[in-house]
Amino acid sequence: MNVLYLLHCKNAIIPMCLAIPMRIESIDGYTASCEARGIRREASLFLLQDDRPRVGDYVMVQLGYVMHTVSEADAMASWALYDQILAELDNPAPHG
Repeated sequence: MNVLYLLHCKNAIIPMCLAIPMRIESIDGYTASCEARGIRREASLFLLQDDRPRVGDYVMVQLGYVMHTVSEADAMASWALYDQILAELDNPAPHG
């Protein structure tokens, strides 16, 4: 569930990959099974060896790795922003 957006910056189009907030459903060793909006992915916990999240925690997943733990409120706020981005992509505002 990696999301790639194109950022328009000073007449250039820059691809960028966004971390996705997901909830950990189970952990097996250094692999977390995560879920977000009905989509399940496995993500490596290798980068968080010193501060491992637990089942039920919300985490930011990018390129198959758990980057850090976030609060449920922050995860929901991120999804609200992503929803706004997706709505704009579906219905772009006229430029003028």
